[in-house]
Amino acid sequence: MPVQYDPFALYDPAILVASDPVEIDAPAMLVWGILTDMKRYGEWNPFCVWAQSTLEIGAAVHMRLVNYANPGSLAPNCEYVCAFDPGRLLSWELPDNEAWPYPARRDQMIEELGPEKCRYQSTDAFTGPNGIHVMRFCGPWVARAFNDTARALKARAEAMRKGELL
Repeated sequence: MPVQYDPFALYDPAILVASDPVEIDAPAMLVWGILTDMKRYGEWNPFCVWAQSTLEIGAAVHMRLVNYANPGSLAPNCEYVCAFDPGRLLSWELPDNEAWPYPARRDQMIEELGPEKCRYQSTDAFTGPNGIHVMRFCGPWVARAFNDTARALKARAEAMRKGELL
């Protein structure tokens, strides 16, 4: 079995925000299918309410995110696919650039625990010289957004596994 990707080993904890790990009573590939069906994000995802991408490496991921720092508003966001490992890892990043010197990498990890069970966790590493400042400013609300998403993903996947949703 390939080595599991581990952002906790790669990044300084001071710049890494993570959702709680969530065990989902559904196959890993069902969860993967939900994460990669971006057209339907608005049906279940309370944080990323709209997303569009081909999900090819290097492709843009255009999103509209609920702005937890300014309730009632949406924030446009565009990042770029940097990892795509079916059933295991979906990642996008915001590269460092002069116009927006706040690079970050979002990893959504699925760990298969059996044929009908998996674990999901999401992280965001705020890298670059401004990473610690970004973490201090938005780390708590990003953690809340990721936890909201993880719980919603669990509910959707388990409902789909039971045949309650298509």
